[in-house]
This record gives sequence, C-alpha cells and structure tokens, in this order.
Amino acid sequence: MKRTILLISIFIFPISLFAQEKKQPNIILMIGDGLGLSQITAGMYSNGNKTALEEFTFIGLSKTHSHNSLVTDSAASGTAMASGVKTLNGVIGINIKNQKVKSILEISKERGYQTGLIATSSIVHATPASFYAKVLSRKEYQKIALQMSESVVDYFIGGGQKHFNNRSDNRNLLKEMKDYDIVSSLSRFDKSEAAKIGLFTNRDEPNRISDGTRIPLKDAVSSVLNQLDQDKKPFFLMVEGSQIDWGGHANEMSYVLSEYNDFNDAIQTVLDYTKNTPNTLIIVTADHETGGLSIPKGKIKNFRVEGTFSTIGHTATMVPVFTKGPSAEIFSGIYDNTSIFKKMLKVVNE
Repeated sequence: MKRTILLISIFIFPISLFAQEKKQPNIILMIGDGLGLSQITAGMYSNGNKTALEEFTFIGLSKTHSHNSLVTDSAASGTAMASGVKTLNGVIGINIKNQKVKSILEISKERGYQTGLIATSSIVHATPASFYAKVLSRKEYQKIALQMSESVVDYFIGGGQKHFNNRSDNRNLLKEMKDYDIVSSLSRFDKSEAAKIGLFTNRDEPNRISDGTRIPLKDAVSSVLNQLDQDKKPFFLMVEGSQIDWGGHANEMSYVLSEYNDFNDAIQTVLDYTKNTPNTLIIVTADHETGGLSIPKGKIKNFRVEGTFSTIGHTATMVPVFTKGPSAEIFSGIYDNTSIFKKMLKVVNE
C-alpha cells in the first residue's frame, strides 16, 4: 500500500509543479487606425503582393458602430475594444451610464501582467488613451496626460510630451512621474533598467514615417518587447499604427501606404518574436475604416494600385481581425468590437 502511494506521489508531484509554472499567454493587440480591407489590399500589392498578415491562422470581422452612431470614432471604438462597452463618440473609458470602466490593460495588471503602449500618434490620443484614461471628451488632453502619469502602464512610446510639461495648471508631470525613467532616445530606452520606462517621440504629434525623422514602429516594438522579456512575466502590449487613419482623412494614397508598410513591418517583427515565444497571442485589427477607400484600377505588372476615396471621414464598414497563437480560434466569426475585449479577458482569465 505504501509503495502504491509512493508511486502515485512521484507522478503527481511533477504534474503539480508544471501547473504552478505554467505562464499565462502574452497578448499583443495591434490596431491599425483606419485600417480597412482596402487599405490592407493596397498595402499588400504595393509591397510586391506580400503582407505579414498572410501568416495569421484565423480571421474574423468586427462591427465598429458606437452606442450613438453607425460611424464610430477612435474614442468609442477604442473603449469598446479596451473595456467591452459601447459608448458615445468622443468618450473614453466611460459607459453610457457615466460609469468608469476598467480596460483589459488595467485588468491584466491586476492579474500580474506587465503592460505596454506604443503609438505613432501622441500617447494621449484617443486609441492609446482608451487603455488607461476615463474622460468625457477625447480632447481633454491635459486630463488624459495626468491620468497617464498615474496609470499602471509600465512601458510607453509615443508623442505628446507638451501635455505633460507645458500645461495650463503649470504642473510638470514629467518631474512628478518618479516611478518612470523618462528617456530621450530609443538607445536609452534599451539600456534603462527601471521598472517603468517612457519615451516621448515628439513634443506634439509625431511626423509621418515618410519624413524620415520618426522612429520606425518595428524598432519601438522591438525595444519594448526586449524590456518585457526581462521581466519574466506575462504581458499585455497594445501597438497602434495611428497615422494610417490620418492618411485616409487626407485622402493621400501615398500617406496611407507608407504608414501601412510601417505597421506591416511591426507586425512582422511581432511574428518573428513569437517564433521563440510561442505562448503569445497576436491580434491585429482596426478601430474603424477611414476614407471609404476603394481600388478601381491598377497595374498587375508592378502591382501598382490607384485608390479612390469617397469621404474624408470614417465609414461604418466592418474591419478584419487577424489572430495567431493561444486561443486564436475564438476570434473567428462576426461580432461586435466589444467582443474583442471579452475574448482577450477570457485568455487572461484562463
């Protein structure tokens, strides 16, 4: 009898150790602001008929409408994906009952995750702000900056420094952010050993990638991933290719394509990262489509595309959701953008 108990214990003990050591999946949510299917198609053809998105395993479609409008804005759509509620256009992190709602980033932090935000806009812009701020107007940049300075975001890269140290209340939030190492370059970001690190890429909004002065998104992603790897904890990281949207608003095809290619390179960087870190769920989607882009003609010889825009605003068309990694299959199908939050929450709670 004692021998039987001993044998059972030998087999159970390593199993229990394995269960204790099992790490929750990392989650990398990549949002191409304004990235509809036509933008993806145009970007693919302009890149020699290739896109990093071809490596993804599952595809879904997201309904992007807000609570009060068929055509959403980034604040309402960002809140839907970040916190799982439909709200009014222009509102961040607050539901229609005027209640503040927690984001997946904040919930992940409570579950022991490390957190990060990267944007090619200012860090207080609507989409990144949806993961930490609670404001009735997306234009309350100084209030959003204050909430960012007190947030649970461990690593961030984005523009908008003026909202932190050139304020109407005369506060210098950069000096108040004592938990953070606010660095001045990507190389300093890489070398920092602080628990929380921030890098402002511009005093205001970052330049477009084609100007040659902005940090490529893939480099920002690599730097944050390297820091997250050192923490040896699961992490939640949101990466936004913000200016695809701005190219759509401007109806500039070259602007859209250059920003898409910057975003696509970042997607490839994340895919390469997961080859050695397979316990990582990657989600690539959009908050909405911008510009009503179509591709009525082009040339097959060199995959040249000629786009036509129908609006300088957003549209209500559904946007794709590409996923790869643990639980990727649950993102297939057609669903409201609020379900992206619910599906990520399911992964965090597994």
